[in-house]
Amino acid sequence: MDKFSFLNAAHTAYFADLYDQYLQNPDTVEPSWRAFFQGYDFGSENYGLNGEIVEGVSTQIPEYVQKEFQVVRLIDGYRMRGHLFTKTNPVRDRRTYSPTLELHNFDLSDSDLDTVFNAGEILGIGAQTLREIIKHLDSIYCSSIGVEYMYLRNPEVIKWWQDQLNKNDNQPNFSAETKKYILSKLNQAVTFENFLQTKYVGQKRFSLEGGESLIPAISNVLFYAVEKYGVKECVLGMAHRGRLSTLINIFRKPVRELFSEFDGKDFEDEDIDGDVKYHLGLTLDKTYQNGKNIKMNLVPNPSHLETVAPVAEGITRAKIDSDYDGDNSKIIPIIVHGDAAIAGQGVVYEVAQMSQLNGYKTGGTIHIVVNNQIGFTTNYLDARSSTYCTDVAKVTLSPVLHVNSDDAEAVVHAVEMALEYRMRYKKDVYIDLLGYRKYGHNEGDEPRFTQPKLYKEIAKHSNPFKIYSDKLIAEKTIDKAYSDKIVSDFKETLETEYEKAKKADSSIVREFMQERWTGFERQGLDAMLETEDTTYAKNKLENISKVVSTVPEGAKFLRKAERILEGRAKMVFETDTLDWGMAETLAYGSLMEEGFNIRISGQDVERGTFSHRHAILRDEKSEERINLLNTNPENKGKMDIYNSFLSEYGVLGFDYGYAMATPNTLTIWEAQFGDFSNGAQIIFDQYLSAAEDKWKAQNGIVVLLPHGYEGQGSEHSSARIERYLQLCGNDNMIVADCTTPGNFYHLLRRQMKRDYRKPLIVFTPKSLLRHPKAVSSLEELATGSFQEVIDDTINPKGVKKLVFCTGKFYYDLLAERDELKTEDVALVRIEQLFPLHTQKIQDVINKYPNVEKYVWAQEEPKNMGAWSHIAQRLDLVKIEVCSRPYASVPAPGSSTRDKRRQKRVINAVFDKE
Repeated sequence: MDKFSFLNAAHTAYFADLYDQYLQNPDTVEPSWRAFFQGYDFGSENYGLNGEIVEGVSTQIPEYVQKEFQVVRLIDGYRMRGHLFTKTNPVRDRRTYSPTLELHNFDLSDSDLDTVFNAGEILGIGAQTLREIIKHLDSIYCSSIGVEYMYLRNPEVIKWWQDQLNKNDNQPNFSAETKKYILSKLNQAVTFENFLQTKYVGQKRFSLEGGESLIPAISNVLFYAVEKYGVKECVLGMAHRGRLSTLINIFRKPVRELFSEFDGKDFEDEDIDGDVKYHLGLTLDKTYQNGKNIKMNLVPNPSHLETVAPVAEGITRAKIDSDYDGDNSKIIPIIVHGDAAIAGQGVVYEVAQMSQLNGYKTGGTIHIVVNNQIGFTTNYLDARSSTYCTDVAKVTLSPVLHVNSDDAEAVVHAVEMALEYRMRYKKDVYIDLLGYRKYGHNEGDEPRFTQPKLYKEIAKHSNPFKIYSDKLIAEKTIDKAYSDKIVSDFKETLETEYEKAKKADSSIVREFMQERWTGFERQGLDAMLETEDTTYAKNKLENISKVVSTVPEGAKFLRKAERILEGRAKMVFETDTLDWGMAETLAYGSLMEEGFNIRISGQDVERGTFSHRHAILRDEKSEERINLLNTNPENKGKMDIYNSFLSEYGVLGFDYGYAMATPNTLTIWEAQFGDFSNGAQIIFDQYLSAAEDKWKAQNGIVVLLPHGYEGQGSEHSSARIERYLQLCGNDNMIVADCTTPGNFYHLLRRQMKRDYRKPLIVFTPKSLLRHPKAVSSLEELATGSFQEVIDDTINPKGVKKLVFCTGKFYYDLLAERDELKTEDVALVRIEQLFPLHTQKIQDVINKYPNVEKYVWAQEEPKNMGAWSHIAQRLDLVKIEVCSRPYASVPAPGSSTRDKRRQKRVINAVFDKE
């Protein structure tokens, strides 16, 4: 017995804590205990520390100690697996899981139920009978809330969750006042949906019926955030289900405006097309009765599920950076998901992976899943392979609370815990509200076609308001008259607003975050074609050049890095031939001196995919990141640049959201190669190109897409110019393909100097980054302006063919013309593809009186590139095209074949065989 004498003096709670520590990290446990845990493994294995068999372990340990360990195993079983056996599903029988939490699975039996065990101290209830311990475990882990947290790895966090759950046995203990408030929010949710169902039969509204507890959940989390933690702001991203109820019952959207939208009335603003009612956003400043305030932002969203999540995170981060001096405790992002969407959409994983990254973290997000247990018509068994729809949370070791949506108090209790976790640990937390969907995917669907059995249960199931009202009546917190009155009062309010809406002539689209955009007026095509003053004093550019070409005192860079700095100085102060990277750097530096901030993110943007930027240099010894632009004492703004994780969809969505909240920050997303933007196409389609027309939402994000045919194969040649030009409408965005560093410099400066914002797509070069002719002088930067069109310099009278082109292909054509020594072909560069500055193009055309043929020349296939756009938009003259033939891929995989095809196009331009 001496071998295990240390057990006799050990306290049960002590060795239970040690066991938890052992499960997380065995090497941190004292060797004798580690040997015991490994050797005994609580009676189920007989292996020692080094794998040796430990003879007679179970017979040497006193029986009462063995029993205590078996009860500890039972407690840990509940902690790890209790969530599988909860009462969290209001309309379905739970799936069965094995092993269960039955006593025999822990070497215990009914004969032990009345034995007192010290293990009860682990639950904070002291020494208790096994029967009492199980009662508490069932209450904590297997009632209306199931909690997954044992995989979190950090013993301190696990202990925090255990302490939280042990309070009141994880059961809410609300005052009568709080209970009435919860009931009032449930009433609003239920009565509102019933009213719409009566007045607008069959109209799509994506109702919240079956998940109405979302409304008290969000309402209470906001109140607690303000009251307990001094939170100043919330950013809420959610899809369409339940959005109308959220707009009315939390964001206080005028009900008559919603009813006008249901009536299909036209929008009062003729300059926008607007959007359907369940996509619109809203910003609200709310003051509570205690006088405390919170700003609430419900982000507008498209139907593309989960797309709004990265946008909401970007808005949050922008506000953390610009409004709260980096303090993420003052603002909370909340993302509301659907169960099918959170399990099925890849962007959810991308957003989860952002959560702790320096360039994207927001101090933790509260994720709430409105779990309908069905996606459109797809049963959850066909919608995912994971046990839970929330299992993506485990990727980032985020806790999950599964809650019965019918138990309103449990829901509010869960969101309180989730909020406290977020505020304490600044990490993500997930709440899975298990409910149902009363009707089909929309109110015109017939759900019984695909789920007849489920919808028989739903048809006879009481709504959450009635369930909770009956509970409060039974416990005498309220009486039936109270319940009936709050229903009738709210109905009367809705009826009054309904009558007022009938008198309205039109609908209104309210601007989102309008206070952020004071001074930025939406503008149309005429303003977009005006020249902006982008000059900047030459001596100031020289000073910035000195800053970015000088090693800071005390720093030590690699010799290669020092040579880069020497090259920068030489460009400015000796040769006066600035390359692309230097002009770009000076654009940022000049804007920072003028008070603008810069944010750039994307894959490898610090150095640049093609090693042209080198915005961040590292100290050779300390590896400290040094951004030379930020060392300029003349700066009034700052620059943040982040290498992103390998994501396009999520990161572009995030940066779009960042730009949405910070119009005075030049926000840039750069693709590693232009075609990588394919992965983010939903953001381009639903936000960049359309948000101003749908939601009156201006945005000045800049997207840099490397483009050019250098024989690198199909994938990394084309940025798919044609796709972005197809998205261009009348005045929704700007698309440019610059050929000189100076023009790119002025384009970036123009983006911020204007008093309005439009998304800017720029097709940036690869080979031109170091092309000897793709250079600009410092004077061009200091005194020039952005040139939408760059004319040729040859004698116009001798020109027979006027060739329009864009981007890198200009230099290929120029090289051929120089070799041929011909002067009858003029090369005109269209630097801004949208909007086309047709007046400037006409002025160029007028300069060439003897032209016989007008040609658009491009290196892309005929069905790609800018040709289709030019053919539709440039109707000043009859124009032909010289291009590669129609193709299904942008370029061949063989560089030899690519050169041959390129040469054919060039020959065609110059009428060579």
